[in-house]
Amino acid sequence: MRSQSDQQLLDGLRQGSELHFNELYRRYFQRIYSFVYTRMRNHADAEEVVQETFTVVFRSFESYRGTSSLLSWIYGIAKNTLNNSLRRMKTEGQRLDALEPEVFRPPSLIADGNPEEQLTLRRYAQAINERLESVSEWQSEIFVMRHLQNMSIQEISEVTDRSSDAIRSSLYRVKRVLLETAELGGPMPGARA
Repeated sequence: MRSQSDQQLLDGLRQGSELHFNELYRRYFQRIYSFVYTRMRNHADAEEVVQETFTVVFRSFESYRGTSSLLSWIYGIAKNTLNNSLRRMKTEGQRLDALEPEVFRPPSLIADGNPEEQLTLRRYAQAINERLESVSEWQSEIFVMRHLQNMSIQEISEVTDRSSDAIRSSLYRVKRVLLETAELGGPMPGARA
């Protein structure tokens, strides 16, 4: 099942195969979850949106025409589902801006090492998160798609409805912000001069 192409998965779905849907879900869950979590910053809410996304995918896979990759089509559904959820949350009075960003604070890196290294890593994570506030939300999302989810420029362009040039420019800006942060803080712990 894992070696099947997206088209074979769709063919199986059209025949009503639950195994094919499970494989589609397994194949794309983590990428869609990462995309949603980047905006929501809350695991429970992100999981709910991802579940809703795959429910829509299951109900509407017949409408997929193949004009973009299957992943781009699923990202489009996830983006719409996410935006609808954010609107609902906003109208219900929940404050999304109070949630703390954790994009660049991998627990395994902070948990390892001596206390001084842990403190230095926490300071870097805090400095990076503060500096990322200087770029727009969509630019942060694009950075995550490209460097954490390994999406191509073309895939990101399809998902975000932005030109390839805009994607490249955004990636350059975010990288520059991150490099400036690293330069201000000196060498990273464990880095050799």
